[in-house]
Amino acid sequence: MKRIHLIVWVTLLLLAAWSFGFEPGWLQQRNLALSVANWSGPPLSIAVAADLHVGAPHAGLPMLRRVVDQLNSGNPDLILLPGDFVMQGVRGGQAVDPAQIAAELGRLKAPLGVFATLGNHDWWHGGNAVRQALEAHGIRVIENGAIPLATASGSIWLAGIGDDMTGHAHPDQAFAEVPSDARLIVMMHDPANAPDLPARAVVAFAGHTHGGQVRLPFFGALITPGRAPRQHAYGWIPDVPTPTWVTSGVGTSILPLRFNCPPETVALTLRGEDSQ
Repeated sequence: MKRIHLIVWVTLLLLAAWSFGFEPGWLQQRNLALSVANWSGPPLSIAVAADLHVGAPHAGLPMLRRVVDQLNSGNPDLILLPGDFVMQGVRGGQAVDPAQIAAELGRLKAPLGVFATLGNHDWWHGGNAVRQALEAHGIRVIENGAIPLATASGSIWLAGIGDDMTGHAHPDQAFAEVPSDARLIVMMHDPANAPDLPARAVVAFAGHTHGGQVRLPFFGALITPGRAPRQHAYGWIPDVPTPTWVTSGVGTSILPLRFNCPPETVALTLRGEDSQ
């Protein structure tokens, strides 16, 4: 029995060391492809990074530089940043001024532009200050609106939905000016708004959940913040009108740990169904 107890304690210590000491700093790139009906012209590449929470343990400015370098390395056509640039209340963390965060993000390069929405932590910090910092460095913030983008495969619209947890989400307003026959990409901070997306949207991206931070085999996320169901914590989520990828994000919240849910950036390629 003593040997069994020793094995259990050693295993728990190793899991704790992994979850607090290693996995939160292990940045992956998730490469995805999505075939779209009636897509003509060359593929469109989209890079995504959410929930940076700059200042959280393992997610300081050095991690932010890694994120920027990783996003740029794929030479994407479009870069999306779905919110939570700052952090509050992570044990062991230290707040970073939005101006410092935005200055580093200003290195991002994409022919169609770099766009963002704000998350709940951004609004708790003072949403307008975060927005002004981002836009001062060439990152356009879209909150409950949409803009057309001229791509090599024709015009496509990009819509941004505000944060659900803080009451800033207005999906109907976001899509109000989008033509009914337009191709549409959506970014939002919280997947709670995924059921409100129009079926004609090509793809959508969300963050906020951090994938749960802790994902147990055969069960998934232990906890999902906000209104989204636990099944919508990570990956391609089921039972919504639009193909929607919920990313695990980069930083952490409350506790600086991750298990079976490492930080990630996302690189997605949209192409026609007949493309190889």
